[in-house]
Amino acid sequence: MNDSAADRPAESGRALNWIRADELGLPRRSLALSFLLVAYFFYAWSWNTIDILRPYIKDSLGLTLTQTGSAYTIQSIGALVGAVIMGQVADKIGRRNALVITMIGFGSGLLGALAVSSYSGLVVQRLFRGFFMGSMFPIAVGIYSGLFARDVRGRIAGIVFCTYNLAVSALGFVSSAVFRAGLDWQLMLYAGAIPVVLALLALVLIPDDRRLVPMDGLVDGKATASSRLPVMELFQPGVRRQTVLLALMSGLNFFAYQAFTGWATTFLRTERGVPDTAVGDIVGWQFVGSALGALCWGWLSDHYGRRVAAAGFVACAVLIPIYLFAPLSVGGLEAIGFVYGIALSCSAIWGPWMSELYPSHLRSTAASIFNWGRIISMTAPLITAPLAQAYGLAPVMSLAAVSFLLAAGVWWSLPETITRKARG
Repeated sequence: MNDSAADRPAESGRALNWIRADELGLPRRSLALSFLLVAYFFYAWSWNTIDILRPYIKDSLGLTLTQTGSAYTIQSIGALVGAVIMGQVADKIGRRNALVITMIGFGSGLLGALAVSSYSGLVVQRLFRGFFMGSMFPIAVGIYSGLFARDVRGRIAGIVFCTYNLAVSALGFVSSAVFRAGLDWQLMLYAGAIPVVLALLALVLIPDDRRLVPMDGLVDGKATASSRLPVMELFQPGVRRQTVLLALMSGLNFFAYQAFTGWATTFLRTERGVPDTAVGDIVGWQFVGSALGALCWGWLSDHYGRRVAAAGFVACAVLIPIYLFAPLSVGGLEAIGFVYGIALSCSAIWGPWMSELYPSHLRSTAASIFNWGRIISMTAPLITAPLAQAYGLAPVMSLAAVSFLLAAGVWWSLPETITRKARG
């Protein structure tokens, strides 16, 4: 069978040996995915030090509650800029090449935290690290969406998100172990050396996507973006409203996450009186639930559509008041946190869904919309910290339930990219 015009791109001034993703073989593509998962694990570890280690960073630097919360805002500003810039860079120079830059960037940024001794130093370090961490999601989506077919991308996204949550769970459990052993919590920052050392292996283990024909072909014969600003293609007539709603949905999700999960360790430690040796375990079980949930939501979205996962946000809205106001033991907090984690991971399928809503040469730029929502979420600590000082953390953290319900409504209003499979 002859290749279609969409599958065999025209030469653009230089000879390219095009390769088809389906001809690489499952072992080759699985190896690439495995390396991507390792990178994603350490990205997740790096990102979530802002939440899991928040009370200890606060104490070590002598920060106020507002300054502590603003560290997330600062990191989110860096992530937003990084997502917009590096998402486009990845679509132009290749996602594999951009991955190398990103791994070196966020790894060295985590190591840089060891040298921070003041709030001003924390600002610089969080901006730098946030820039590269913000680019990791769109780059990863761009890579695995090109290597795997549409009807399994939800499960692949679930595996990636599962890895993310296992990393956060590991960070929580390790933090508890570190305190039990009487060690310095800053030991956990040395993990940044691993992605720096491994970065160049991406050039060997991940196929060059600049000449890769993805499973579902190319649009207009382009594997990479040719326009100077690929992001402007997301605002063309016909998709402009969709783009804005995706960013709003993402923002509501991030706001809810930061309003609840971002303050969880502080809430448990200061208002519930949970000891440091148990705080990490409670948070750890939440992210174990998220890891399991990501696999479930990925399977469901491949079989019944991407929008069905919006039910997870509704479940989050129900569970949050129970967690905050019910008289729960440590075991009860772990159980509710575990179920909440399962529900929360419904957003795992956003990466492939966003990339499917736009042409293939915009995979990473489209997936970067995920981080645009930080425009909204970066205000969360600045809003919730002063309110928490006035009214307490629990009432303010309950705002997350409202935000999750709004996000679910927006999600359901957007287009579907998977047709439910007929059953015999």
